[in-house]
Amino acid sequence: MNVQYIAQRLLTALVVLLGVTFTVFLIIQLVPGDPARVILGVQANEENVAALRERLGLNEPFFVQYGNWLKNAFQGDLGRSLITGQEVTPQLLQRLPATLQLAVAALFIGLAIALPAGIISALKPGSKIDVFASVLSQVGVAIPDFWMGIMLILLFSLTLGWLPARGYTPIGEDFVDWLKHIILPAATLGIISGAIQTRFVRSAMLEVLSENYIRTGHAKGLAERKVIMGHALPNAMITIVTIIGLQITALLSAVVVVEVVFGWPGLGRLALEAVLDRDYPLLQGTVLTMATMLTLVNLGVDLLYFVLDPRIEYA
Repeated sequence: MNVQYIAQRLLTALVVLLGVTFTVFLIIQLVPGDPARVILGVQANEENVAALRERLGLNEPFFVQYGNWLKNAFQGDLGRSLITGQEVTPQLLQRLPATLQLAVAALFIGLAIALPAGIISALKPGSKIDVFASVLSQVGVAIPDFWMGIMLILLFSLTLGWLPARGYTPIGEDFVDWLKHIILPAATLGIISGAIQTRFVRSAMLEVLSENYIRTGHAKGLAERKVIMGHALPNAMITIVTIIGLQITALLSAVVVVEVVFGWPGLGRLALEAVLDRDYPLLQGTVLTMATMLTLVNLGVDLLYFVLDPRIEYA
């Protein structure tokens, strides 16, 4: 594997992260509201508010504030919450596992739906199964995350009483209870993700199935299963992996809504709380963490291409 290419991608990822932090820092400054006023309350006098702004460094010029934050961030210090006074980094590390667990569970549910549905649809284009899968895929794409979550809560929690509607149990404390709590939020994300992936898996398989080596495999008398699993699916994996990478990005973005609906204590809910509280350091740290994860996913997908097809050359 080209070491120079990996170094270039890492450098590009660093530039992207810097751009993200700068953009978010700028947007935060433009958001109406005063963190000092939020902390002290609307009844506080202007002298106390001004003193708190001075102590928090909010009176410094924009580039000075950003430079100080960036310098500390490179040292692993993301500052302290303006509301609670707690360090930001431990809060992020505490919330990160819940978000990763939800995203991974949703990804597996999506793949469990998309791979068989997409492959079967490609093998029998125009059939009733293909039409049914296409309709379900379109419906899944059109349904908003929050609506899907609410419907699942109404059915499985309030009507049937099978699963809890909200809450979270750490996987290390009680695996069964953790599983009960994660099913509904993961299904909310996974069903929609699976609907989107189904369309791309079907398209990728149809393209591969029209290749000459597939017809040659059939002509040689190879079993259908061997042709599909041994030749068609591996050659379609580059496209499928690309879509999976994009879906992971979408999942990490969608967790904000789903975590709020299900009371899931992850990074998405933490980001929303930081926005509502005008907690700049906490919001900046949350965005940096999620942007880092997305960048690593994109880098991993790029490097996985070489594993799937060693003929690929990195310029």
